[in-house]
Formats: sequence, structure tokens, C-alpha cells
Amino acid sequence: MSFRLAAYAVCVEDGRVLLARHVSGNGESSWTLPGGGVEHGEDPFDAVIREVAEETGCTAVVESLLGVDSRVIPAAEARHGVRHQNVGVFYRVRITGGRLRPEPDGEIAESVWTPFSEVASLLRSSLVDVGLTLARTAPATGHVAPVAVGGLVRN
Repeated sequence: MSFRLAAYAVCVEDGRVLLARHVSGNGESSWTLPGGGVEHGEDPFDAVIREVAEETGCTAVVESLLGVDSRVIPAAEARHGVRHQNVGVFYRVRITGGRLRPEPDGEIAESVWTPFSEVASLLRSSLVDVGLTLARTAPATGHVAPVAVGGLVRN
């Protein structure tokens, strides 16, 4: 089984959430939260700020820890055909500067402020639903029930 520790930014402002359009190597596109893998020796708190800057061109500050999501993706659904565990640390983040732009030499084609009412109609990563649920419900445990994957929601 492969493993990944990642940090994700939930940026909410005026009834909108900041989403990033990820384009995979085979050209498939879906929406996700800014964020990504924590490097060896890196603190997830620092990783989320770095990832926001790399993927969106914006500077940000962490306002709070929202929670942690751990999911195992079956081999048949995983990118490399190997069962995979992703542990995501979700932070409420506020954008403080910069200008939205595509990720240079990366997989994020664009980042956009998206009204909450439009999120359900997007082909998106389950990370979006987890992050928005954490932001909306602020569970004391920092844990939400598993998000159903299928339809417009992908692992």
C-alpha cells in the first residue's frame, strides 16, 4: 500500500470557495482544493502555505486547523493501480495577497473563486466535499463521516 500525507487549504470568502483545476498527465480535469503533499521533514502547517503559493500564486495565512481525513483508495481506483492511503490535514486559510494564476510547470491549470451553489455541479475531488463539510460543521473531533465517491465526486 502506498501512503501520502498532504495538507489542504479551505479558503472561504463571501459565499465562495477557492478551487484549483487539476489536469492529470492524461489530460483529465477535475476540481480540488489548493494543497498537496507534505515533504519529508516539513510541517503540514508550512506545507499548506507553500502549496497555496505554488498552485495559485497567492500568499496566505492559516486561521485554524479544521480536521484530518484518512481514506484508503482501492487499487482499482488508485492512480497507480496500488491500494493507497491518503491522510489529509485540512486548514482554514485566508488569502492575504498575490494574484490567481496557473501553477508554473505544474498540474493546476487555474484557480477560481467558486460560489458554493456551483460546487455540486463540478467534477471534483472528494477533498472538496471533506474540506467544505469540515468548514461548515467544525466538528469538535476534527473528523467527518466518509464522503461517498461516485458521480461527480472522485478520489
